[in-house]
Amino acid sequence: MEETLAVRRLDRLGVVLVVAGVAAAALLPFIYVKANRIASGKPMLLMQLLDQPSVIILTLLLVSSACAVLFLENAYARLAISTLCLAALLAAIGFVATSFTPEGSTAARMTPGGGFWVLLAVTSLIISDALVKVRLKPWMRVAALAAYACLLGVFLWSGLLNSLSIMREFANRGDQFWAEAWTHVELAFGSLAISVAIGLPLGIVCFWVPKLRAALLQGLSLIQTIPSLALFGLLMLPLGYLAAHVPLAAALGISGIGAAPALIALVLYSLLPIVANTVVGLEGVDPAVRDAAAGMGLTRRQILTGIDLPLALPVILTGIRIVLVQAIGLVTVAALIGGGGFGVFIFQGLGQTAMDLVLLGAVPTVIFAFSSAVILDAVADSIRGPAA
Repeated sequence: MEETLAVRRLDRLGVVLVVAGVAAAALLPFIYVKANRIASGKPMLLMQLLDQPSVIILTLLLVSSACAVLFLENAYARLAISTLCLAALLAAIGFVATSFTPEGSTAARMTPGGGFWVLLAVTSLIISDALVKVRLKPWMRVAALAAYACLLGVFLWSGLLNSLSIMREFANRGDQFWAEAWTHVELAFGSLAISVAIGLPLGIVCFWVPKLRAALLQGLSLIQTIPSLALFGLLMLPLGYLAAHVPLAAALGISGIGAAPALIALVLYSLLPIVANTVVGLEGVDPAVRDAAAGMGLTRRQILTGIDLPLALPVILTGIRIVLVQAIGLVTVAALIGGGGFGVFIFQGLGQTAMDLVLLGAVPTVIFAFSSAVILDAVADSIRGPAA
């Protein structure tokens, strides 16, 4: 009976994460030692690197983190141990990469293997689970995000990770990286701003005119079924024709390729979540509140701006979060039509069979999307209030 109770106390998520972590450490390469950026490289398991102090410390912390997630109920203790484990993981990959890089070599590449990425994902999930159980207030979630960003920044600033392949690629393309990063931000937030400016009024009209709602939402849903690359391609011909025959369009930078078709496609994809969430948010407002306001002599516009939209704002912000995360991901595909962004590195890397270059585009995209989701969730929850 006692054994049964002990098993039931085990965290089920913890069991899954520990099994995944053990499998990654035992079976997947921790790092690939490559002579150059396109070589297959020599895989090195974590267990093969136990002659290095940083790996020994990491192994001890991994075991401690596994025990904590399985048996400790205190979320703060889990958070502290897993954060130390995350720092040790970054330090270990940096020290290992430095130790295997020949002195003075610019061609050698030390690429993190599947074992490193799985351990990073497992550790991050343990941290996320602990943060959820701690039940941080919205502003504290943003502070936690900033703290982990600072932790990563310390490792990058220290130069400990400079021997990693992704950092070598960054060193070779620093100016281009920041230019594409700015383009990625412009396309993501620009499409979001235009989508909100169009989608919010459409959502209000759909709420006021139910007969229009079904037709409009079905039309926007149809757009969502078109593959992103196909939609980019469909826009190239009309925009190219417009640029060729309308001088003003060409002067504004509109053409069949580049930012114009990318921006239009992103806006089209973004309309459905904003319109649908606006309708849902407005429908969630208590009709009695609206009737009371009308009884006090408020006009329809005053009710909308003073009551409906403020009460529906958390739901609308949820739609905006969906749109922003979706746009950040879709901008990478826009690189195929000259739209720019981090997708430039991804597709260049795929074309050159250089996975290090792919990582230079993929990792910042994931961080950008995750950070945006956390911040917007925190804003929505702070507006929603404690009752949520």
